[in-house]
Amino acid sequence: MQKLFILVGCLLISGLAMAQDNETATNGNVRVIKDSRLDVLIRKQIYINNLAIRNQSGFRVQVISTNKRGDANEAKAKVMQLFPDYRTYLDYQSPYFKVRVGDFKTRDEAAELRDKLSDLFSGGVFVVPAIINVTPDKELSNEEPY
Repeated sequence: MQKLFILVGCLLISGLAMAQDNETATNGNVRVIKDSRLDVLIRKQIYINNLAIRNQSGFRVQVISTNKRGDANEAKAKVMQLFPDYRTYLDYQSPYFKVRVGDFKTRDEAAELRDKLSDLFSGGVFVVPAIINVTPDKELSNEEPY
């Protein structure tokens, strides 16, 4: 009985080994058929990447640095009301809460806002280096959104 199982097993294994077909070999050349939807996906991803927010080194204007969260929130609200065009950030670096305003690529751009804010805040307003959020210019007006 064991000899019969071994014989049947050998026949099955040899049959599977013969199933490998060498007639379809293409001498090392591979033919790839690309799905046409792939081009649409690539264009869509390029469009999304161009609109994405990117980080780079730049400057922000620091309005207040305090260890009282309430004071920091009040300063942030005041800046947001008076200068709604600029992004306002509340950063916590233990034990201080820092209110920073804007995303500027150069120190000179930040200095203009610092001059405006220095009249409103008596504690000192400084231009500080920071990692800023930059949204690219909307130069993609000729491209259609997906």
